[in-house]
Amino acid sequence: MPRPLGELEDAVMTRVWQWNRPVTVREVLEDLQQERSIAYTTVMTVMDNLHQKGWVRREAEGRAYRYTAVSTRAAYSAALMNEAWSTSDSPAAALVAFFGMMSQEQREALRDAIRIVQHDEAEAAPAPDAGPAEAEGDSGEQPTAPGR
Repeated sequence: MPRPLGELEDAVMTRVWQWNRPVTVREVLEDLQQERSIAYTTVMTVMDNLHQKGWVRREAEGRAYRYTAVSTRAAYSAALMNEAWSTSDSPAAALVAFFGMMSQEQREALRDAIRIVQHDEAEAAPAPDAGPAEAEGDSGEQPTAPGR
């Protein structure tokens, strides 16, 4: 489980995730400078740390690097939620409390997500009356070469 991102790490990763393309330290710096005073070396250090932690990969381009996110913000959020839930001494109670904090819109999004997962699981499951060979897509017949 990745540990939570720090405040500046999150600000940098937010840009990398939003832009969804390889980015340079300079691009992130210029965007961050619209809301705070920050040095190039600070952003470079944060992006290097994110690379060392496995959040971004980088490719050299001239004397600089281009950084790309390794996973999505959704995957990061899911990992944080899973970690918090799994460390609870009562996971069911933690979920009930969490659901109680959700807005109506968030609960609807949760219902939609559950429907999607259930649909995906139903499509992946073998047919109930299929035997083992049919469930794996094998009819038991050996393929023949064309013209035989």
